[in-house]
Amino acid sequence: MKIEIIRETLKNKSLKKEFALITNLINGDCEIFIPGINLTGMFSKYFDEIEKIFNSNKSGIIENSEIFVQTFKNPIKVIVVGAVDISMYLINFAKNLNFEIIIVDPRGYFASKERFPDTKIINKWPNEAFDEIETNSKTALVTLTHDPKIDDPALQYALKNNFFYIGALGSKKTHEKRCFRLIDAGFKKSDVEMINGPIGIKLGGKSPSEIALSIISQLVSEKYKNKI
Repeated sequence: MKIEIIRETLKNKSLKKEFALITNLINGDCEIFIPGINLTGMFSKYFDEIEKIFNSNKSGIIENSEIFVQTFKNPIKVIVVGAVDISMYLINFAKNLNFEIIIVDPRGYFASKERFPDTKIINKWPNEAFDEIETNSKTALVTLTHDPKIDDPALQYALKNNFFYIGALGSKKTHEKRCFRLIDAGFKKSDVEMINGPIGIKLGGKSPSEIALSIISQLVSEKYKNKI
């Protein structure tokens, strides 16, 4: 592998760019694939196959070839609003699923390093916290506090910024009230319907760990539905 390719690979990773390293396993030739940029030489004829592997978030050898595609994708960012017991289990499930978790809760006695070790915590109200978080359409939001003063601003931000997944904890009655508040705040009914509420796949569980499992299951399902 040429030193230039190594340097470009390290640079892209440090800048958190999403790319793939394309390698000819016979002669060792390499090239960096970045979405929207054409490949050169013999790699160009495999562009469609390379793009397909990249978009599937996988790595592998192109069928009937010697071309290996190693995909580098950023972990999906999941913003959890509410440092509650469910959050603890949710983080444990997420650790092995390539999710980047950020806890947002202005209540420092709940959102502490003692309760959430090795997790990024922002002890601010959502409106302030989002100023510190880089988000895009690949970001997910999970609100768990049951407190409209904390959950609603986060939900409004996620709707305005087209998060790929938005989920809110609460009963059907609680969610109906939440939807009315958001509509009164100027959101369309079709916007509000993007919120998964009550949150999670219907597994029938009631304990914090079971609710966390239903949430992470729904999140994984939406991830693949949106091909992220």
